[in-house]
Amino acid sequence: MKKVNIGVVGLGFGKEFAAIYCDHPLVDKVAICTRNPETLKKAGEELGIPEELRFTNYDDMVSCEELDAIHIVTPIKEHYPQTIKALKAGKHTACTVPMATSLDELRDIVKTSKEVGKIYTMMETSLYTREYLYVKGLKERGELGKIQYLKGDHMQNMSLEGWGDYWQGFPPFWYGTHVLSPILDLAGTTPESVRCLGSGRVSKERAEHYGCPYAVETATFRLRNSDIVAEAHRCLFETVRQVRECFDVYGDKMSFEWEPTVDEGHTIFTGIDDFTKFTAPDTAELLPEEIQKYTLRSAIKDPNQPSFIQGSGHGGSHPHLCNEFVNAIVEEREPYMDAVRSANYTAAGICAQESADHDGAEVKVPDFAEEF
Repeated sequence: MKKVNIGVVGLGFGKEFAAIYCDHPLVDKVAICTRNPETLKKAGEELGIPEELRFTNYDDMVSCEELDAIHIVTPIKEHYPQTIKALKAGKHTACTVPMATSLDELRDIVKTSKEVGKIYTMMETSLYTREYLYVKGLKERGELGKIQYLKGDHMQNMSLEGWGDYWQGFPPFWYGTHVLSPILDLAGTTPESVRCLGSGRVSKERAEHYGCPYAVETATFRLRNSDIVAEAHRCLFETVRQVRECFDVYGDKMSFEWEPTVDEGHTIFTGIDDFTKFTAPDTAELLPEEIQKYTLRSAIKDPNQPSFIQGSGHGGSHPHLCNEFVNAIVEEREPYMDAVRSANYTAAGICAQESADHDGAEVKVPDFAEEF
């Protein structure tokens, strides 16, 4: 069977994905890229990457003819330009969240992906956590019944050390896909409009970075062709709480609520007073044997990396993301999280932030499936 060659740019959190690709049975060569020569050397030796596939310059890696695909794990403002550059170089492209931070950038990525005939996928961890895959199974089997309401929370305090300066004051819903993707995916549709209100205030210094003063934002979405309303809460700074990157779903037969704190146990409700606490089962059996170990927290190479600590371990999602990207390339098909779906879920957050910036005014959300 065909094998693919993949380059990973960004070796902070990106090193975790490079390791998975190195072990994937359908990946041949793995290249890595970071500006820091010492970091590059250390990662290259640890992962067994030959020197000719180690790059300190992104342009050099993108122009490498051996590579079929690029996986971008860099700061947010690099996502759009690096994605466009990779696609125009004829590479299948995966990128960490968010896809971009403006609607025009989203349109350009979708348009470019279609023009060059190369895959684009946003690597949304929340759609491959063990919790989400479990609840998705409940929905597909009809056990939830009719979904009546969906809610998501992504409460995170990036005031702590370890986060780059560019994060400080970042508008919460520009980085909203972790909380929006599960509820939109379970709804099976896209937002038609959103109203979002900000609550509280961050420090003047943080607020000045991007012009967003709010400590917490709450968005309510009307969904296309649906009677369901979805709600999402988002915060990044100066609000004390253990990280909560989660969703709840309420049906007329069964409901699911995410655990209040890590490892406390999730809850399934089957009646007013009938409920069960449980831990979502591992999902390794869905993956090739060679990368099954990467669903476990113990497989993380750098457990002190802020994205892992404050991402609740990402629910064993990393190998699923890599596997879907590789399989889509090999099978010459679109990935589940294709360019259009990625744009729709990212646009929901961008429009929510616009609403918050205008004191809760209703903002229409574009449907990229209609545009393209």
